[in-house]
Amino acid sequence: MKTIRTLALLAAFTLPALAEDVTIFNGTDLTGWEGNKALWSVQDGTITGITPPDPADPKKGIIKHNTFLVWKDGTVGDFELSFQYRIEKGNSGVQYRSKELAPGAFGPIISGYQADFEAGTTYSGILYEERGRGILAKRGEKTVIKAGVDAKKPVVEQAGTVGDSAAIQASIKSEDWNEYKIIAKGNHVQHFINGMQTIDVTDQDAANAPKEGLLALQIHAGPPMKVQFKSFKFTPTK
Repeated sequence: MKTIRTLALLAAFTLPALAEDVTIFNGTDLTGWEGNKALWSVQDGTITGITPPDPADPKKGIIKHNTFLVWKDGTVGDFELSFQYRIEKGNSGVQYRSKELAPGAFGPIISGYQADFEAGTTYSGILYEERGRGILAKRGEKTVIKAGVDAKKPVVEQAGTVGDSAAIQASIKSEDWNEYKIIAKGNHVQHFINGMQTIDVTDQDAANAPKEGLLALQIHAGPPMKVQFKSFKFTPTK
């Protein structure tokens, strides 16, 4: 009995501590976030971003570059993040392990991994590197990224699939709430929408693969749009 108790005590001291969730949105205001407050606000408990129409041409949005709402209370490395999103027109996404560039006329500019989604039917779920190496995995793909001759043109090797692109898109609710999940561990990243895996990427381009950086939300240049985020659950895993 003494031996069993001793082993139990040793196990208690040697097991790694469980990760704790980190609150990144308080549900009431943009405390801890930084961006263009004319474009970002909190509405009905959701982070809301808009691209307003251009008075000279209402079919076009007024902003001329993609801009972001940046979480300023920390950085992200290995983690799991889930959230719900709703989008009306346009394109958006969540940046992670990203870096901030010089700001533009309409607010912060960010470069790095993006968990993409849109009101259309092509890009939701993909892994895109904003102002970097471009599309690293299309929806449904499992890829391995290797260094190319040009830092912005890596070799993207197909390593299988994680699901059917059309079936994943069919599960996404238009102009309604969907659940997105991002898992990043080392050089391996995965995206999921509504419980369906959308990409699986192993980034072996060591010189360019981001290990840690900023978390940010995107509004896109282009047509007028509206995007909302809520129910964030962020858990660092190291």
